[in-house]
Amino acid sequence: MGQDKQPKERQKARDLRRRAAVRQPFERLLVVCEGARTEPLYLEEIRQELRLSSATVQVQGGAFGSDPLSVVAYAEHLFRHGDRTRGIARQSFDRVIAVFDRDDHLTYHQALARAAALNGALTNAEKKRVAVEAVASVPCFELWLLLHYEDVQAPIHRSAVYARLKTYLPGYDKGQGGHWARTKERLAVATERAKERAAATSAFDGSETFTDMHRLVARLVHLKD
Repeated sequence: MGQDKQPKERQKARDLRRRAAVRQPFERLLVVCEGARTEPLYLEEIRQELRLSSATVQVQGGAFGSDPLSVVAYAEHLFRHGDRTRGIARQSFDRVIAVFDRDDHLTYHQALARAAALNGALTNAEKKRVAVEAVASVPCFELWLLLHYEDVQAPIHRSAVYARLKTYLPGYDKGQGGHWARTKERLAVATERAKERAAATSAFDGSETFTDMHRLVARLVHLKD
């Protein structure tokens, strides 16, 4: 009589299902930044160090203007239409993130509201709903870098943030690269301080010191893990 192969076939099927459950695909992120250099350079340095594929994480500077609402609008446009010159296919992401500062922008709260309205309203090429979120900093991105060295809680103007940051990062300039390498050893400290600010206030307040950068950095690190 021939050997019953059904137990082996059933085991093989179980093994395949188990491996499929473990190997979840990477979440594909489109990150559009207000700044043309500082934030994109910082995030690109993280992406490259973690060896995350550009097919998984795309970091782009805003092309519709630097005010927050224009950043969100460009992020939506880039997701919907893609950009062949940048190697971005339309509707090819699972999450869209707009990175911008409070500063003195008049469209700051409009941008937060627009990002919230888009969240779950877009679908990608696989017909899955796409998460859309704002990563805001009050007053500016440099607060995130300063939190690596100081526990800043009181409201502060961006000029004071720059001045204090330069005491820790001499010669700091917004267009420079290398800020990730210079600060990453204190990432855990900055993350805890940013979490404390997030527990005390929110991006919608717009006047209290706040940054969501710790969530974005953690998301990138999680992709690597």
